[in-house]
Amino acid sequence: MTIREATPSDWDRIWPIFQEVVRAGETYAYERETTKDEGERLWMQLPLKTFVFEENGELLGTFYLKTNQPGPGCHVSNCGYMVSSRARGRGLARALCEHSKLKAVELGYKAMQFNFVVSTNQVAVSLWQKLGFEVVGRLPRAFQHPTRGLVDALVMYQWLAD
Repeated sequence: MTIREATPSDWDRIWPIFQEVVRAGETYAYERETTKDEGERLWMQLPLKTFVFEENGELLGTFYLKTNQPGPGCHVSNCGYMVSSRARGRGLARALCEHSKLKAVELGYKAMQFNFVVSTNQVAVSLWQKLGFEVVGRLPRAFQHPTRGLVDALVMYQWLAD
C-alpha cells in the first residue's frame, strides 16, 4: 500500500470515489450533483496538496490538505478524506489521517481543524477522537442529511505542535 501526492492525471481515478461519496449526500456539504470539473476544482485545485492511497495499483482513498484560514490563522490546516466503499472498514481512513497529520507538520502547520464533520457519521467522529481530535464546537441542524433531515455538524480540532 502506498500513500503519495496526487498528480493532475490521478483525477480520473479519484473521481469515482469523489462522486460516490458526494452523491450519497451523507458526509460532505457539496452539491450531490457536483460535476466532474467542479469536483476537480474542489478536491485538486483549491487545496494546497492532494494525496491518494493505492494498493496493488488500485486507488482506494484520497485526502486533501490545505490552510484552514488565511493570515493569522494560517498555522491551522484542514483536511478532507474519502475512501471507496469497496475499501471501508480496513483502516484506510486511519492511515490517511495519520499521514495527513505528518504532512501538515512537515509543511509547518501547528494544528488541524475539521470544520464540518456531520454528527451522524459516527464512524468518522469516533475515529477522529481516537486519533486525538476533540469536538470543540457543535453547529445545530447545520447539515441537511438525505434521510435523517437536519442534523448537527461538529468542529473538531487537534494541536499538532510540541
